[in-house]
Amino acid sequence: MQPGREDIQKTWKSMLEIALKAAKAGGEVLSHYFETSIEKRVKDDLSFVTKADVEAEAKIREVIASKFPEHTFVGEESGVDKKESSYQWYVDPLDGTINFANGLPIFAVSIGLAKGDELVACVIHNPVTNSLFYAEKGKGAFWNEEKISVSNQDATKAMITIGRGKKEEDKAYVNRIFTGALKHIKTVRYLGSAALEMAYLARGGTEGYVNLGTQKWDYAAGALLVQEAGGKITDLKGNPWDFEQNYFVASNGNVHPELLTLLKETQ
Repeated sequence: MQPGREDIQKTWKSMLEIALKAAKAGGEVLSHYFETSIEKRVKDDLSFVTKADVEAEAKIREVIASKFPEHTFVGEESGVDKKESSYQWYVDPLDGTINFANGLPIFAVSIGLAKGDELVACVIHNPVTNSLFYAEKGKGAFWNEEKISVSNQDATKAMITIGRGKKEEDKAYVNRIFTGALKHIKTVRYLGSAALEMAYLARGGTEGYVNLGTQKWDYAAGALLVQEAGGKITDLKGNPWDFEQNYFVASNGNVHPELLTLLKETQ
């Protein structure tokens, strides 16, 4: 017998509860190490990793596996634990490692859950600011139990942020965007945490976010949060976006045309 809609919703709710529990557990690890003398090393892809990243991911994985051992786990630090289930957990235990390692409180645990290629639940948690963002597909987006939505600001008052991967051409693209942005947008920032930047957009604190080549564990949670908060996501040319695309633009909708024009001018 196929599960009914009510059964599916109960399952997703249970998954969201586990995601919240896992994010808080990971956040406790980050809080323990934040603003301490913590060693960092450079990985093969030249990104940083700390003891906090590794321990937080282990704790998150333990919580998820205790309830859903049959689900695939995709972690930034531990890699892929492939299972037969159609559910995949995309986990960045410390999105914003460089900020964290340098004592800047702009970082978060990011957990996104997908069924196939559809995002169904997410949590983004900054333990330092006690900010807990979460969403369940079709149920809206929340920040510390308060329902949130994107802002209604237009480009003349808008702030946007930019996230990027490690390709040299993407670094150059970011520089061009910064140079050209103020013709279209009031303010532009680079914060170093894709998950939080999309959470801020969903909350209405910013109006746009440009993602250039980050990994699924960086953007899975934030993408669902933005969508559930009423935001818009397309590829860099304005075409429909899907989860496999790691080059995209997200916005409150109002500033989307200006962002697409900016990206076209700075390609």
